[in-house]
Amino acid sequence: MDIGMLWFDNDTKTDLPTKIQRAASYYRTKYGRQPNLCFVHPSMVGSPPVNTNGSGIELRTTRSVLPNHFWLGVNLRS
Repeated sequence: MDIGMLWFDNDTKTDLPTKIQRAASYYRTKYGRQPNLCFVHPSMVGSPPVNTNGSGIELRTTRSVLPNHFWLGVNLRS
């Protein structure tokens, strides 16, 4: 993914899959396309790994994304 949308969500009462779904919903509304890839900071993913609730969004970690931020987009290489 080269281009994506950066989303910030620091709601401490909401779990990670729900935050991803909210960001994906906004992405669909804004760009008219379903994202299939989301990068988050490693500190946001606990053990066991996060289930994205069958959303079709692959979750990856990178230290390039700050905590509480989500980089969503479409991976055209998948």
